[in-house]
Amino acid sequence: MTLWTARSADEAIERAEGEAREYCEGLDGVEYVRFTEAFRIDGTPGEGAEVFSLMRESGLPSGEYVRRFFAPGDERTG
Repeated sequence: MTLWTARSADEAIERAEGEAREYCEGLDGVEYVRFTEAFRIDGTPGEGAEVFSLMRESGLPSGEYVRRFFAPGDERTG
């Protein structure tokens, strides 16, 4: 997740896409999959500021939901 100061969501996405392409070019076996989202932050980010939000409807139990969408087991973190 990156933070950009931009005049619009389109500008933020454009800047993020450029950074993602450049970042992935420097890593072996990594491909930028051309998926970018933007989240508008009101005010100045500080302690506890929300910098991203994603909500979706699902009938899955919570553990299965997390495994399917966020932690299937093959992700790299850090």
